[in-house]
Amino acid sequence: MSWLRALRETARSGLTIERARLEPLIAVRGAAGLALVIGVSLALFGPVVAASSAFGAFQAAIATFQRSWRPRPVLALVSGFSLGVSTFLGYVTGPRLPLFLALLVVWTFVAGLAWAAGPTGGIIAASNVAIMLVTITLPTSVAEAGLHAVMITFGGVVQAALIVLFPVRRWGAQRDALADALAAEADYARRLRHDPVAHFDPEPLMLARQAAAVTARQARRRPAELHGSRGLAERIRPVLASLADPAMGVPSEGAERDRVRELLAAAGSILDAAARAIRHGDPVQLPGPAVAALRTPDTGALLAGPPLRAADRLAALLADVMEAAEGEGTREERARAEEAADAIEAGREGRIPAEHQRRPGLLRLVPVVLRSMRRELHHGSPVLRHAIRITVVGAAGYLLGRVLPFGHGYWVPMAAVMVMRPEFSKTYERSVARFGGTVVGVFAASVVVEAAHPRVGLSAVLAVACALLMYLLMRTGYAVGQACIAAYVVFLLGMAGDDLSQTVLERVLLTLLGGLLAMVSYAVYPAWETPRLRGRLGDWLKADGRYAAAVVDQYADPDDRGHDDVRHALLATRDARVAWQEAVSTAQHEPVRHRGMSRAAADETQHALAQFGRVAMLMEAHLPERGATPVRAAAPLAEALRRATERGAKAVRERRVPDWSPVREALERWDEPGPDGPDPFLRNGADLLLRALEDFSRGLDGGGRGRS
Repeated sequence: MSWLRALRETARSGLTIERARLEPLIAVRGAAGLALVIGVSLALFGPVVAASSAFGAFQAAIATFQRSWRPRPVLALVSGFSLGVSTFLGYVTGPRLPLFLALLVVWTFVAGLAWAAGPTGGIIAASNVAIMLVTITLPTSVAEAGLHAVMITFGGVVQAALIVLFPVRRWGAQRDALADALAAEADYARRLRHDPVAHFDPEPLMLARQAAAVTARQARRRPAELHGSRGLAERIRPVLASLADPAMGVPSEGAERDRVRELLAAAGSILDAAARAIRHGDPVQLPGPAVAALRTPDTGALLAGPPLRAADRLAALLADVMEAAEGEGTREERARAEEAADAIEAGREGRIPAEHQRRPGLLRLVPVVLRSMRRELHHGSPVLRHAIRITVVGAAGYLLGRVLPFGHGYWVPMAAVMVMRPEFSKTYERSVARFGGTVVGVFAASVVVEAAHPRVGLSAVLAVACALLMYLLMRTGYAVGQACIAAYVVFLLGMAGDDLSQTVLERVLLTLLGGLLAMVSYAVYPAWETPRLRGRLGDWLKADGRYAAAVVDQYADPDDRGHDDVRHALLATRDARVAWQEAVSTAQHEPVRHRGMSRAAADETQHALAQFGRVAMLMEAHLPERGATPVRAAAPLAEALRRATERGAKAVRERRVPDWSPVREALERWDEPGPDGPDPFLRNGADLLLRALEDFSRGLDGGGRGRS
């Protein structure tokens, strides 16, 4: 993609207004907290302190809107406390330019590295730096700076208290994540009726797994219906695929296929009913025809072998889903059952049970975040490059704002820090959107100020109204939110008696300079995703190979290995797949030509790896139970898959085409007659694995060079 086209695409995306589900009650609660903080601060300390405390309450409410599974009160408290500390340190060092620049450099660098802990941490840290640049201009002494910091923290405390006292859809995010996962599987079941090899996007299941991780405090309060359903949804997916796939035993047409379609339709209806019940916290309304379709004895008469096993497992799993959605049993009973299940799984590997289901508290989170940051301190890390960019731009923007004759030069670094993201497209989209939104917001607010000359009380009311619009509309588009924020800042600083001498043109020009600095920094010191595509593809191939090998290993010796290694391999391949898809999506908007991989090659190899993982998932649906007869010849195939995909991943990174001769030879040895030979189902699955790997090499050969 050329630079001109990339700029055009990012500009269009940044100014797009989306239709999103509004949350008026949450917006009103955030605005009420802001109004309460401003009112108390005005009554006790005056408009200047009220302005800074309002920034704390405003930012704390925004933090609670971020996509995070942590409790909303915790996010508000962290935002308020960290902004209070930033403001105090910023003011103390402010009179000495070298010292303040040193603080700004450290603060922005840490804010850039905070993206290693996730988008929520990165956004809160960047917002703290941007708002600090404004709030440090309000105090006039160290004592007042301390008062401002306390009141900013007070703003976060008020927002946290309102969330606790007036909850809106408690556990709503977790309910939505789990319901979305069940609804996605319901849609998958219906699509399988018409397309037996339909694609399934695992992202809803991954989000549900993230949402299921809770702190010890949350675990004691989690609703009963949020226990267990996610694990069942994970187990249902391969059973659905196995039941529908013609390669696993059911003909494409005939009475057997008709029965499979009935079962899939019933599964879709029941999963939808469970999703609705969990989303709204209502009793499950069982669809009568679907229940009857599952219970009919015709299944045993029409199906046999693997399809019959899949149908029986599906019926049992759906019954468990309905029970979990009903939330039957007391919280203590379900907690004990969950802990017992975790302990059984953990015992297979001798590890601590259910660590992946526990989210560390704030104190234990600190070393986790520090380790994440430390892992990014290497050449080529996009997060490290982002940290360096935002540090240089923040310091340069601050100095530029001081040199320019407009006054209130904090608009330059504030705009730059707020729009910068580790990705090219996000940075450029937000730069354009912030400039457009700022033009509208500053112009509208300045017109009101010039026409009405509002006093302190009216300025506070107008600021709260702008914040309410921001909270209500922030998910409809970044440009819309920036218009509200710009107007909010104008009214709030006007209430404090500051920023009145600055014209609309000066504010807009300074914002434009900040956005240009952010855009130029990415052009000068980029972190393109395009050159890393082959590495991402190699990671996915390697993870897929380990998953398939873990599944085949289970057939080789059911007693020696538990299902937990298969589960870990599946989660790893999902992560690698999502990383690849995100990389491809990001690379499509970058003004960089492909390096060794065309778009056609990317599409073909992605399809082949998706098919490879899908076949492994079908084989997982029929894993033998403990005590089953081992298929000893499966062990060499598993080892061949593991080693061949590891070497293949290396070949992909080195722009060579992998060779799968070891896998082919292992399959040929597997065909020797004897008691350890595979049944037709298992042999068919192994053939499909090899076919998918060969398709991968053919697809890569279109954009690669040589052969390993």
